[in-house]
Amino acid sequence: MSDKDLSNTSRTNWVALEAMNDEGIDYSDIPPLTEEFFEKATLRIPASQAQRVVQIEPDALEWFQAQGGEYKALINSILRHHIESQGEQPAV
Repeated sequence: MSDKDLSNTSRTNWVALEAMNDEGIDYSDIPPLTEEFFEKATLRIPASQAQRVVQIEPDALEWFQAQGGEYKALINSILRHHIESQGEQPAV
């Protein structure tokens, strides 16, 4: 990024933009999303976040949260204990 880029002043009328309601937004140049779009769509999670994505059934999550304290630490502790009980060491 050059100094010229940093010195450009936005010509956006921020006051008018903030005052605008949803009905005042022109979406005419954006095509509607179809069922076909969603059938072909793929969820892409950045690799740095993918290792942290785990789906837990709602009732199980509620139980962990009801235990008080840091429920995420409790889940990790239980998973680690299970791995160790299998005679394996978790990769850190």
